Amino acid sequence: MKEPDTSSPLTLKDIARQAGVSLATVDRVLHNRPGVRPDTVRRVREAIERNSFQPHVAAAELARGRARRFAFVMPVGANPFMLQIEAYIGEMAGWLSARRLTVEMIKTDVFDPSVLAASLEQLTGGDYDGVAVVALDHPSVRAAINDLVDSGTKVVTLVSDVPSSRRHHYIGIDNIAAGRTAGALVGRLVGLRPGKIAIIAGTQSLRDHAERIFGFNQVMASEFSQLEILPLVEGRDEDDRSEQLISGLLGKHPDIVGLYNVGAGTQGVAKALTEAGREKQIVFIAHDLTAMTRKLLLQGTLDVAISQNPGHEARAAVRVLLSLARNEPILIEQEKIRIDILMRDNLP
Repeated sequence: MKEPDTSSPLTLKDIARQAGVSLATVDRVLHNRPGVRPDTVRRVREAIERNSFQPHVAAAELARGRARRFAFVMPVGANPFMLQIEAYIGEMAGWLSARRLTVEMIKTDVFDPSVLAASLEQLTGGDYDGVAVVALDHPSVRAAINDLVDSGTKVVTLVSDVPSSRRHHYIGIDNIAAGRTAGALVGRLVGLRPGKIAIIAGTQSLRDHAERIFGFNQVMASEFSQLEILPLVEGRDEDDRSEQLISGLLGKHPDIVGLYNVGAGTQGVAKALTEAGREKQIVFIAHDLTAMTRKLLLQGTLDVAISQNPGHEARAAVRVLLSLARNEPILIEQEKIRIDILMRDNLP
């Protein structure tokens, strides 16, 4: 991704130019002075909001005389949710520039602990003030995170946590609660029909996937014990691999009545259901709202998407890293990521 120009933070002149008005008009809008037409006020406020512009914050950051550099360690591949997080970071260019922040994306194989650990170890030289990482819960990754912390770098885990490490904060949903939610939805939507439930995950080594599976199985065992849970399969969040695995399960088990996709690869799962002609027969629950899952919800192939807001996660990760770097308190309630239940009828 292109780095924002931290040498020239956004100014009132930039806001005035984007809104097509004078500096004096921007000043009047900022101070709620009369004499500005409503349409002009709207244009100025839209420019301010679009750039997350805060003139007093920008001035304060310049006075600090301290530019900071953050790294986001993200998975390689075409995971739509992760790509959304990266896109939202890109949209924060004005906000980042005003605070003299640079965010760099580092892509790696988060499913391979040795590769992920090596990527983190390369960041221990002190070049970064903070690191956000989509983390695998593995001893080598845990050690790499601890080394980063020992080197003075602030570390937050993003989406998937490593709580046994010395990371400073976790940005993401309560994944056990998300899994329990999926279990309750599958059980209730299947109703009284007997049959089997299939589960596909990226990998159980990712803590967010493992916790979702744990929560799902808790609810299924305690509330819907009449449904048989098939052995879990791992698709590594890849569409082609997920399609092949689900196609195999559908061919082997004609009595599958529910399907829970714990991670990505939803498009491949949906393709397998459609090609088997069973997209309207099987209750299908997956995660995250993307252009693709929106389409599947509207088609009726996907029944429910259990969602977390990627924009909120992107902003929260940067804000928390900045607070840690400044040794300032974290606004816990502001950074708490909630679980949303989205169906065709309540799509935003």
